[in-house]
Amino acid sequence: MSDSGEWTDVLIVGGGPVGMALALDLRYRGIDCMVVESGDGEVRHPKVSTIGPRSMELFRRWGLAAAIRGAGWPADHPLDIAWVTKVGGHEVHRYRRGTTASRGPFVHTPEPDQICPAHWLNPLLQRAVGVHPTGPLRLRTTVDRVRQAADHVEATLIEGASGRTSTVRAQFLVACDGAASPIRQASGIGARPRHKTQVFRNILFRAPELKRQLGDRVALVYFLMLSSRLRFPMRSLNGSDLYNLVVGVDGGAQVDGKSLIKDAIAFETPVQLLSDSEWHLTHRVADSYRAGRVFLAGDAAHTLSPSGGFGLNTGFGDVADLGWKLAAALNGWAGSQLLDTYETERRPIALESLQEANLNLERTMRRQVPPEIHADGPIGEVARAELASKLVQGGAHREFDAPAIHFGLSYRSSTIIADPLGPPRPGKPDSHWRPGSEPGYRAAHAWWDANTSTLDLFGHGFVLVSFAESMRMSALERAFAEQHVPLTVRRGTDPEIAKLYERPFVLVRPDGHVAWRGDDLPIDLVTFVDRVRGES
Repeated sequence: MSDSGEWTDVLIVGGGPVGMALALDLRYRGIDCMVVESGDGEVRHPKVSTIGPRSMELFRRWGLAAAIRGAGWPADHPLDIAWVTKVGGHEVHRYRRGTTASRGPFVHTPEPDQICPAHWLNPLLQRAVGVHPTGPLRLRTTVDRVRQAADHVEATLIEGASGRTSTVRAQFLVACDGAASPIRQASGIGARPRHKTQVFRNILFRAPELKRQLGDRVALVYFLMLSSRLRFPMRSLNGSDLYNLVVGVDGGAQVDGKSLIKDAIAFETPVQLLSDSEWHLTHRVADSYRAGRVFLAGDAAHTLSPSGGFGLNTGFGDVADLGWKLAAALNGWAGSQLLDTYETERRPIALESLQEANLNLERTMRRQVPPEIHADGPIGEVARAELASKLVQGGAHREFDAPAIHFGLSYRSSTIIADPLGPPRPGKPDSHWRPGSEPGYRAAHAWWDANTSTLDLFGHGFVLVSFAESMRMSALERAFAEQHVPLTVRRGTDPEIAKLYERPFVLVRPDGHVAWRGDDLPIDLVTFVDRVRGES
């Protein structure tokens, strides 16, 4: 049985976190969309747990940051990373990161990272997006076929419960359908492996007494240093009794999950095994992010090692870049090249993030663990101290403190106008680094007033942050208006923010990245507006 067709602006295939985040961004911009998800929306084995700071800034824009922070993670639970011989055994090194309640405010962001695993995050996003018939998210619905026409995309949908087919037509389709991405494959877009595929197991279990038994040795992540199988993280997923243990599959005899959990913990504790699943780690970035009116986002565009937690956050970054460009195209003010800059800007970010994540994984894989670290007494203490020093010197903290990935990656495309007055700051960001206003970077956070971040000024259209007067200001506003490009001028008076932003005039795009900055407004304003809207 077939239904007559429906129309929507954007069809999103895949109702995971990235697909739902895109729906939130499009709704924020007044764009109609439909999200189709083949599953039932249940999260049976949560893995992802840390929402990075840049992603939390996006959820602040979409009105969900407070809900994510209130999803369930205990405010007094340590966020520490502990390298241990066994959980509850000898501790080799601890990277102390405080708790969400005790860590102070961060100078570079109003929204630090937050623990919110998928079994909390996905239902929260589903409620925010809305499940059909009251919202655009359609569960248990698959895409059977996609056909592109000159001015739209047409897809055949199959409802899993009834088998009923229907047709939906959209101006654009965004594939958020996972690492295997049938839509990417059907579009003829390659995604070659960039490193050797590796096999792991995720073992989900409850240990209701473990937190109490550990006492002041509780951590967020326990990096095991036991064997080729048990040298990966065991992570708390709810700050209470739920844990995930990553196990290497080394080609030896299969060991049952409960035995591995028992080996990983230094003392007896009650354990309930919930699931034990094998997964393949691939390192891929799609050759292209676009085929006509079809775009790729999230795992459909890139799959990274989970080491560092960049994968999902890279997907949220895709959403922030693509959402405003689709809205600009649908609202009629995008230049002819604007949609192409999605790939130009985001693909290099995925490649760099992939390399950083793989370096984190390789650091763990090649780590030499002397047997003496398991010994009691002075011999063990010396061995553990030496290994702790090597961990710190070898950059082990980078996996959990990576401002260079979250904030230090900049866009380079035809819509970004380089600053001729000064080159970008040299070197890589460190933990004390604070972004400013270099073109291509996410514009700096500062407190505009007691409750408003500069980031809260950006989102719906272009924003000119002005710390000086210009005789060309009215002409600039007319030039934007003539091309129907939304522009708001925000005049700043705080000298500290002016110093941070480095130039008297800074133009910020709807995604919060700087498009241009200068000591005065451009003379050729028609060319300037065309450039930043992608018509050049």
